Amino acid sequence: MKTLKFLLEEEFKKGFATETVEITQATNEKFGHYQCNSALSLAKDRKCSPRELAQAVIEKIKCPLIEKMEIAGPGFINITIKNDSLDHDLMQILQDPFLGMMRPEKKKRVIVEFSSPNIAKDLHVGHLRSTIIGESLARIFEFFGHDVIRLNHVGDWGTQFGMLICYLTENHLLDNEKYNLDDLVVWYKKSKEQFDLDPNFKKRAQEEVVKLQSGNRESLVVWQKICDISRRRFNEIYALLNIKNTERGESFYNPYLQDVVKDFKQKGLLQVSDGAKCVFMEGFVGMEGEPLPLIIQKSDGGFNYATTDLAAFKYRTKEDLAERIVIVTDAGQRLHFAMVSEAARLVGYLNEEKCQFDHVPFGVVLGEDGKKFKTRSGETVRLIDLLQEAVDRAKALLEERGHEDVEAAAKILGMNAVKYADLASSRTKDYTFSFDRMLKFQGNTAVFLLYSYVRICGIQRKVKHAASDAKIQLEHPSEVALGLHLRRFGEVLEIIDRELTPHHLAEYLYSLAEKFNAFFRDCHVENDAKEGPRLLLCNLTAHILEKGLYLLGLETLEKM
Repeated sequence: MKTLKFLLEEEFKKGFATETVEITQATNEKFGHYQCNSALSLAKDRKCSPRELAQAVIEKIKCPLIEKMEIAGPGFINITIKNDSLDHDLMQILQDPFLGMMRPEKKKRVIVEFSSPNIAKDLHVGHLRSTIIGESLARIFEFFGHDVIRLNHVGDWGTQFGMLICYLTENHLLDNEKYNLDDLVVWYKKSKEQFDLDPNFKKRAQEEVVKLQSGNRESLVVWQKICDISRRRFNEIYALLNIKNTERGESFYNPYLQDVVKDFKQKGLLQVSDGAKCVFMEGFVGMEGEPLPLIIQKSDGGFNYATTDLAAFKYRTKEDLAERIVIVTDAGQRLHFAMVSEAARLVGYLNEEKCQFDHVPFGVVLGEDGKKFKTRSGETVRLIDLLQEAVDRAKALLEERGHEDVEAAAKILGMNAVKYADLASSRTKDYTFSFDRMLKFQGNTAVFLLYSYVRICGIQRKVKHAASDAKIQLEHPSEVALGLHLRRFGEVLEIIDRELTPHHLAEYLYSLAEKFNAFFRDCHVENDAKEGPRLLLCNLTAHILEKGLYLLGLETLEKM
């Protein structure tokens, strides 16, 4: 189903006789539902005033969707949609599994890389952002009909494992299967201390890295145990957050790293700098203006993150046949991925005509003191502790309200609150974490959205079915405002597909809940002459609210 924005743009392209027309939603619906500003940009070349051009276009357009068009200011065209056109479209959307969204003509293979914790370390609040932003984008791509591969690029390889394996084997640890990630984190810190203080241990650890990377059986057995312990914690958190992904860690690409170096050498792109094999690219310079190298093989022959990420680009385009690659990380990795993606283009791993690449950076999470979110003791907040506290607080809130099934509902409400607070913030900006704010019934919170959904469920329980001949009829201003907003669901998803910004969907859902509550205030449903049409409007609101929450990674409740 085509969106209103698309249909209007097609009409105005004919009116202006150009392909460069853009229609935007009106900022104030008192003056119209949509706005076209193209007369201002086109009038100069056509040697007339913008208002003259706008008037000429209005006289050409005869569109059954449009109630009226008015010229405002220097040449803006305000457009009002007919109520009966909205009525017809909303009835169609009620039967449309895609709720009025335009599906792309071509299905794509899309890879979304997100979460990416490190083995032997706890997930922290920074991993929360990557995990839930990535999951939301993956769900939205799937809703568009794309073939989505969710990848968890776990840090499970590298020099730190030689250090850890050496410490564990020399101290005869890991013999007890009851050990967990908390134990592993302690051992990691102790191994790092010994590595820094004891030159002999450092040498043995470095030798252990060589054994591991060469496939030594005993080393691999210990490495696998370390990974299994970490994975149990990761999976516990993913289950709590309702996250699905496929682990494909750094170790997966180890067999391909030497080929990466060969590929760059064959292309004549390698330069040796201080013994390291590097790629120098235009536009990348250091603090003093000197050329900035991308090292793909260190002077000691070892590989690094850049080598692994280049191998990942090659595998994903050549083997996975990806047509879009989306990588979600903190903004601190912006330069890294700018350099790696440019190197991938130069060597031929990434052809943007065949595969689009998007790095999706996000800001940091702040505490209510405005500083980076940490515990009172100054430690990084463990994600498992943060999520459990969210569930506990939600449980207390529901117990106060006498909820029937507190345990199950508290998990949904707690996770929704945490996820929504993050996703409702622009991902490129830092945001302040506050349990008190995210669990409020007022304002832009998951609790407010859920309560609006619960209110609709209450109406549906009272008025179980609309009459068979009932049709949506928008008359009251609150009905029109709600109906128009419902019709725009597909438009907001198109923005996210283009800009990879889930907060636009959160804003849409918050506005939807507000418009529904205004409708609920102004328009009685039960035992009203318009009971049938208004119940259908409620039903469609519930469908879109539920689908929108799902696309953000949230679940619904029918009672609160």
